Amino acid sequence: MAGKELPRVVIVGGGFAGLACARELGGADIAVTVIDRRNHNLFQPLLYQVATAALSPGDIAEPIRKTLGRHRNVTVLLAEVTGIDLEARTVLTDRLEPVPFDHLVIATGSDYNYFGHDDWREIAPGLKTIREARAIRQRLLTAFEEAEMTADEAAQRRLLTSVVIGGGPTGVEMAGAIAELGRFMVSRDFRHIGADRLRVVLVEGGPRLLPAFPEPLAAYAARRLERLGVEIMTERMVETMSAEEVVAGGETIPAGVVVWAAGVKASAAARWLGVEGDRMGRVPVDGWLEVAGLDGIHVLGDTARLIDEATGEPLPGLAQVAKQQGRWLGRALRRRIARGERGAPFRFRDRGNAAVIGNNAAVFDFGWSRLKGRAAWFLWALVHILLLVSFEKRLLVSVQWAWRYVTRQRGTRLIDEPLPVEPQEEPAPELTEG
Repeated sequence: MAGKELPRVVIVGGGFAGLACARELGGADIAVTVIDRRNHNLFQPLLYQVATAALSPGDIAEPIRKTLGRHRNVTVLLAEVTGIDLEARTVLTDRLEPVPFDHLVIATGSDYNYFGHDDWREIAPGLKTIREARAIRQRLLTAFEEAEMTADEAAQRRLLTSVVIGGGPTGVEMAGAIAELGRFMVSRDFRHIGADRLRVVLVEGGPRLLPAFPEPLAAYAARRLERLGVEIMTERMVETMSAEEVVAGGETIPAGVVVWAAGVKASAAARWLGVEGDRMGRVPVDGWLEVAGLDGIHVLGDTARLIDEATGEPLPGLAQVAKQQGRWLGRALRRRIARGERGAPFRFRDRGNAAVIGNNAAVFDFGWSRLKGRAAWFLWALVHILLLVSFEKRLLVSVQWAWRYVTRQRGTRLIDEPLPVEPQEEPAPELTEG
């Protein structure tokens, strides 16, 4: 195709879906541009382990350029998308000239929904970015250090209380990991705080934990969390919160650390495209992951609302869904651009849904079968290792998990030092005549 302008595919988002799509398009006679506001791909399902000092950020993140660098037809741009010009067929960003496209793929993921209380985000960070995970880790470890030094019993109890809001997989995993971290640290490394003062509270607005899982698996998860010392509060809605307490269901819980895991909303893609999203902001797409009435514009992953023909329900916001959609669309675009073939619609192949509760305990729902306990934990570990972006990351995480399994040691329990404040120079006195 020398001397001929290549078809242009622009992918917005370098997460599971966007990265999988770009990889499938690698090496094709197509000019592919990937735009992301961050320079790295992040394995979000393991962010809770960064937040609880089990893994380092570098274990679960890799620069997008490193992942796609071998594909000479793929260009990576660091910018934040601000809109889509449908008439000009260009992507608008905060720092670049409009980026033209023939085919557009939007895979911008989701964010936590604070249900109209966006001021809570600073008090209760979620688990969507490395910055948030590091902030939680910083607060957890600092709270333990401050509790060790204070003689005020009420202050100590508050500092040793962590509140996790949301009883889905992320909330369950986070609560169990905090409980295990606290129990290990107190028994081994501290001298003036006892395990009897540790408190982890898991607050869920619904009637039970893990509402997407069968009730027997949810009940097992609740029992395992309680064995770790986690207090479970169901049918409690958060009313207010501050840096030192959470009020849920009329009860005030003094807290040193608060973590949000209570619901998500899609990105701004529906607004960019001028279409009506569902209640979570997801863009409706057809079986070819294309937006109705917008030829060549596709939406994937957490941003898309695609009905699963097998269940009649929208596909869930899971890594396996996003990755399968990205791979399918990459191959479909190659066929469509090269031969004009649309092919059969996307079909999701469910590999099962899982949540880990603690060391040696997890639940796995395959739909047709269920698994819990140690076997589920090993399967969960295997699946998550395979989902990591590269062999290097799989090896790093495997070794660290094996070491932690044998020794029960936690890894990166580091507290960042505050940046020094530069002294301000006194302004020179103004000279006046006379």
